[in-house]
Amino acid sequence: MPLRSCYLFEGLSGSQIERIIAVARERNFEKGQWLFNEEQEAAHLYLVKAGAVELVIKVEDTIEIPIAIIRPDNGCLGVSALIEPHRYTLSARCLDDSTLLAISKTRLEDLMSADSDMRCIIMTNLATKLLNRLKETRQEVKIHFMNLVRSVTF
Repeated sequence: MPLRSCYLFEGLSGSQIERIIAVARERNFEKGQWLFNEEQEAAHLYLVKAGAVELVIKVEDTIEIPIAIIRPDNGCLGVSALIEPHRYTLSARCLDDSTLLAISKTRLEDLMSADSDMRCIIMTNLATKLLNRLKETRQEVKIHFMNLVRSVTF
């Protein structure tokens, strides 16, 4: 089951995973179909069961910056469903015909409200992931800055 491959659910017990599986819904999407767009209300967390989903930043209608490709067993997308103001920060489109598990923000919130240990584990995992991404982004900014400085000084 793809839930176990998602960093958010690492450390949850078997019964906690089963409760999340019970509220997850399998959905099929066609190649090229958009799951959500940046700034749209984040109503679902998604895990890729089959296929691939690309996360992008839309700069303009014709310009996109690819951020990541999510495949089975390498994570999840739509974590904005867990954080106020519950707005997606990227856009997501299927690269292939894809099968995803959609977990409703409301249903997951209900589960976490009833199980404080589940909430603590999920939110700690999310915070750890986001801090690691911030660290990676800072390193990339340093590299780009140094490349810019080098190009100006030569």
